[in-house]
Amino acid sequence: MLYKDGTPILEYDTSERSLFETKRTEVPLPEKAVYGFLGDCIDEYAKAHGARIADVIHTITRDYPIYVVKCGNEEICLCQAPMGAPAAVQNMEILIANGVRHIISSGSCGVLTDMPENEFIVPVRALRDEGTSYKYLPPSRFTELDMPMTEHICGVLGRKGIPFRRCTTWTTDGLFRETPDMVEYRRSEGCDTVDMECASLAACARFRGVDLGMLFFTADSLADTDNYDQRDFGKASLVPALKLCMDIMGSYPAS
Repeated sequence: MLYKDGTPILEYDTSERSLFETKRTEVPLPEKAVYGFLGDCIDEYAKAHGARIADVIHTITRDYPIYVVKCGNEEICLCQAPMGAPAAVQNMEILIANGVRHIISSGSCGVLTDMPENEFIVPVRALRDEGTSYKYLPPSRFTELDMPMTEHICGVLGRKGIPFRRCTTWTTDGLFRETPDMVEYRRSEGCDTVDMECASLAACARFRGVDLGMLFFTADSLADTDNYDQRDFGKASLVPALKLCMDIMGSYPAS
């Protein structure tokens, strides 16, 4: 059923049939995947661990190899996630269409409150200030990340003694429109961090009936709206976050 609205972004179609569907590979992918906004360390990790390339996602920007890495007695997908909700969801759709059912995604986030750089954060809900999530779920202010993967991430971090905090994140697709007044407003709504994909990935996962959790690490700071601090964009956390994601996924109960 198509719900119409005066604002196009709020119009939602409940139909699961789309005219343009994602492709399926001849050989299904493993059910578990690490889908990271983690730069070159994805390719470096894959090479260092003898990963095979199961498929390649071809886009006009670049090609994204879908690696399969041996982890104990099972195989796990490893794939780079492109920046921005539409592209990130597009590639995740391809993973899902080809058999992936459990996903951990990791990347940096900006902070809206006073937090040190390179701290781990587990978002439990995301404010939907972007467009992609509205193609997957009816209009609402937040997308919840109350899925099994989220609790598993928190459990592993706790058992490892790694400090972390749960948070509400502000997902925006206006990277250069994070104005002082908007930052103050989002902070008043309980948002501690800002990112560009979380709400959309969570909405897609819920629509497709798959399990998703996210692991952030803190990067730049918008806590002082008079003095933006880019810091080092969390670069020191790229490799540790990837290794941690592989550990988390490797210990996730098989479906």
